[in-house]
Order: sequence, then structure tokens, then C-alpha cells
Amino acid sequence: MSNFIKLTTVAELPSPGEAKEFICAGREICVANVNGTISAMDNVCLHEGGPLGQGVIENGKLVCPWHGWEWDPATGEASHDPRTKVAVYPLKQEHGEVFIEI
Repeated sequence: MSNFIKLTTVAELPSPGEAKEFICAGREICVANVNGTISAMDNVCLHEGGPLGQGVIENGKLVCPWHGWEWDPATGEASHDPRTKVAVYPLKQEHGEVFIEI
């Protein structure tokens, strides 16, 4: 059984080519918008803990603002090593609200 909880509203989602930070269920969540596709993942870069939600989208990857590690928002994989991953969470939108399954 899935347990989706409210993350935010559709109006608060990042614009295409941007990322944004949210707090939900005691976790920091990074929401990225890559060409209109919205994804959610852990907000902490595995390199040195940089805030991914403050990064930028370049060539479909989320770039950590601290040291430039690149992440695939859809899979959570690091560009330099696909075995290195941050958690990715399912999202759904209903009636103008965005829900996440953590």
C-alpha cells in the first residue's frame, strides 16, 4: 500500500531548468524540473553534503552547487558512477497539489 503525503502545491514547483528545496516528513527533498519533467530526490549530495536543491540543471543533470557533482534527477545516479545514487521518490499531482511517497 502506498503512502503519499503532501509535499507542496503545483504552483510552488520549480520552473523548467530549475531545482528547489522542500522539507517533508522531516527530510530535505530536492525537486527538479528537467524540461517539464518533475522529479524528487534526497537534497543532500553524497560527495560532501551539498544542497542539491540549490543547484542548477545542465544538460538534463542536476549539478551540485558546492563541487559540481552531477546527478540524474530521474534515477538519482551520479554521472561519474551509476552505482552511486541518492534516493528518488515517486510524485503524483492531484487537484493542484503535489504528493510524495517517502
